[in-house]
Amino acid sequence: MNTHAVKAFGAAASDAELNQLTIHRRTLHPSDVEIDILYCGVCHSDLHTVRNDWGGTIYPTVPGHEIVGKVTNIGSAVTAFNVGDTVGVGCMVDSCRTCDSCQQDLEQFCLNGFTGTYNGQEKYLGTPTYGGYSERIVVDEHFVLRVPTNLNAAAVAPLLCAGITTWSPLRHWKVREGSRVAVIGLGGLGHMAIKLAKGLGASVTLFSRSEGKMEDARKLGADEIIISTDSAQMKSVKGRFDLIIDTVPYIHDINPFVGALKINGTLVLVGYLGKLDPMLNSVPMVMGRKSVAGSVIGGIAETQEMLDFCGEKNIVSDIELIRMQDINTAYDRMLKSDVKYRFVIDMASLK
Repeated sequence: MNTHAVKAFGAAASDAELNQLTIHRRTLHPSDVEIDILYCGVCHSDLHTVRNDWGGTIYPTVPGHEIVGKVTNIGSAVTAFNVGDTVGVGCMVDSCRTCDSCQQDLEQFCLNGFTGTYNGQEKYLGTPTYGGYSERIVVDEHFVLRVPTNLNAAAVAPLLCAGITTWSPLRHWKVREGSRVAVIGLGGLGHMAIKLAKGLGASVTLFSRSEGKMEDARKLGADEIIISTDSAQMKSVKGRFDLIIDTVPYIHDINPFVGALKINGTLVLVGYLGKLDPMLNSVPMVMGRKSVAGSVIGGIAETQEMLDFCGEKNIVSDIELIRMQDINTAYDRMLKSDVKYRFVIDMASLK
C-alpha cells in the first residue's frame, strides 16, 4: 500500500524532547476518511507514553488522541461522512469488531485489544500508529465521530478523551436528574465530570485538598466543595453519594471516600492505574453493598452520544490554546497542574 509523508511532532526516546519529524500515512482504503487536523488536545497519557512511564512505547512516538479536524477525502465505500465535515478522532482507530465487547459497542474493551490512535499497530502497514500531533490522519470511518457544528472546535478536542472518560461512568451508573454525584480532583478529567454530571441534572460535589479551587469549582457548576483533609467536612457527607468519580492520577487513600457512598453506591476510578495503598477496607463495602469500580473511555456509539449531548447542552472543555512548538513547555506545566484545564494544540502552527 502506498503512503504519503506528513509533518508531525514526536519523541525519539523516553528522555528526548518532542521535535518536528516526518511520518507516513496510508493512502485511502475504501472505508477510510482522511482528516486535516485542526486541533489536538494534550492528555496526560501523551506524556506517560512519551516518557515510557507505562513501558512498551515504540519510538519514535507521535502522541495525540483528542483530534478535531476537517474531512479532506473519503474512500469509495464511505457513507457516513463527506468532504468538509467537522469530525473527531479519540483514543481508538480500530478494534476486531467481532468479539462480544465490540458487538456490544464496547470497543474500548475489545477482547482482542483495540488499536490505539498512537503506539498501536497500523492495520494495513504493519507499522506503529501515529497520533494527532500531526498535519493529517487517515482513519476507518467506523472510528470517526461527528462534531456538533455549534461548538468551539478547539474546545471540543478534550471531549474525545477527558469527556468520554467521565461520561461513560455517568451513563453506566445511570446518573440522572436528582442523582448525587461527587468528583475527586479538579483537573482535565475532574472539570469535565462536573460539567457533564451537572448537564445530566445531578447534584454535584467536588472533593479537593485545596480551598483555592472552590471558586473555580463553583463556576464549573459544582454545588458544594468538600475539603477532603478536613475530617469534620468528610463526616458531614457520610453516606451521601450515588456515584463518586475519582479522577486522581496518582496513588492515594480511597477509603475515606467509600464512606461517603450511599447504600448501593459506587466509587469509580478513572484516573489511577495500579495497586491501592493503603489497602481497601472491605467492611463498609460489605455492610453497605458499596462498590469500587474502574472505567476507561467509552465505545464509539457512546462517544457520539456524548458529543451530541454536549452539542445540545453547549458543553465544552476549558482550554488553553498553544502552538505545536510549545509542547515541551506544556508538558512541564502539565506536570505541575499549571493549566485550566486542558492544553489544546492549534495545528496551524505546524503548517
